[in-house]
Amino acid sequence: MESTKAEQSRMSFSSEFFQIMRSNAQTYTILVALIGIWLIFFFTTGGTYLAPQNVSNLFRQMSVTSFLAVGMVLVIVTGNIDLSVGKMAGYVSVVVAYLQAYTWYTYLPNQPLLAAILSVLIGLGVGALFGALQGYIIAYMRVPSFIVTLAGQWLFNGLILLRTGGKTIPANQPWFEDIAQGYVPISWGWVFAVVAIGFLFWNMFRNRQNKQKHGFELRNIYIDLLITGFMALVILVYVYNVNSYKGIQNPVLLLAITSLIMMYVSNNTRFGRYSYAIGGNRDAARLSGINIRAMTFKIFVLMGFLCGVAGIVLASYVGYGTIAAGSGYELDAIASCILGGTSTLGGIGTVPGALIGALIISSLSTGLQMMNVAPAWQYVVKAIVLVLAVLADVYFKKNR
Repeated sequence: MESTKAEQSRMSFSSEFFQIMRSNAQTYTILVALIGIWLIFFFTTGGTYLAPQNVSNLFRQMSVTSFLAVGMVLVIVTGNIDLSVGKMAGYVSVVVAYLQAYTWYTYLPNQPLLAAILSVLIGLGVGALFGALQGYIIAYMRVPSFIVTLAGQWLFNGLILLRTGGKTIPANQPWFEDIAQGYVPISWGWVFAVVAIGFLFWNMFRNRQNKQKHGFELRNIYIDLLITGFMALVILVYVYNVNSYKGIQNPVLLLAITSLIMMYVSNNTRFGRYSYAIGGNRDAARLSGINIRAMTFKIFVLMGFLCGVAGIVLASYVGYGTIAAGSGYELDAIASCILGGTSTLGGIGTVPGALIGALIISSLSTGLQMMNVAPAWQYVVKAIVLVLAVLADVYFKKNR
């Protein structure tokens, strides 16, 4: 009797495991593609590509795009688009650089910590303010997001030119430069790893409790433990690797916290569920009582806030504000979402998928630069990868 139950359990586990593999084939294909890209560059660069210092730089470089991508997921999920995020982040970077270089230097001399805090708060406020302005026009004045954010892109480009006057503004003052160029102490890196892994397991068990509470069918607990354990292993390998250099980079830690919050919001809150409902079926969402205008407005405010975060990290990372600030980041953020499985038709998309997409783009750029590939061919390679990702998306949807 005992052996029969054990056999049934094993059969249930294997059949459910392969069913999950089939239904998430696109996600696993992207992961395999990422590992394939790393292996190709590992062998073509003689192992330098996956050296601790290069891995540290790789994750730091993806941070600005990733902040924009995790916000862009909800924008695209609701059936909208935001073409202004790159230049909005660029404008925030110029504003905070100007404050650091001129304003605080005059009114708050010898107060670098206070100056950095005020710059961050103002940068976040500027991003949220312009996000609210665009969101209001899109949600309540019913102007298509494509038009509003395209106009926003031109607006921020003009504001950047006005603010800089065509000059480069330095932003490498103490404390402020540590936001993107600093490292977490190695011992604290392990503490954060343990906390992150603890959060993953807590979130897994909480999701199971919520599903059981609302009468949803639970999948085999060993599958959940296997997936969560794999994610925990990835965290441990990453922390071990970067601790072999100088430790976890400050912007990566900030990105990890932001991503965990966005994952929780999109999966466990009414705000997240309503966002997916709007993108899945707009009419059904309206008839079920969801305030689509208010939701759209809030999502663009959130996107603006994340542009503020990205702009602050950008200014701290490059050390100055310039007329080219933020150029091309909007396309990288959108491409990251699509590579990560976010549907351009709305209703489908995840924060982890967008992060993997951003990592693929950053991995390609870093690897091709290390191989001294001409910039023109780098664009060609990225274009091919993006088209292949969209073709894979279409294929898996047809065969689902």
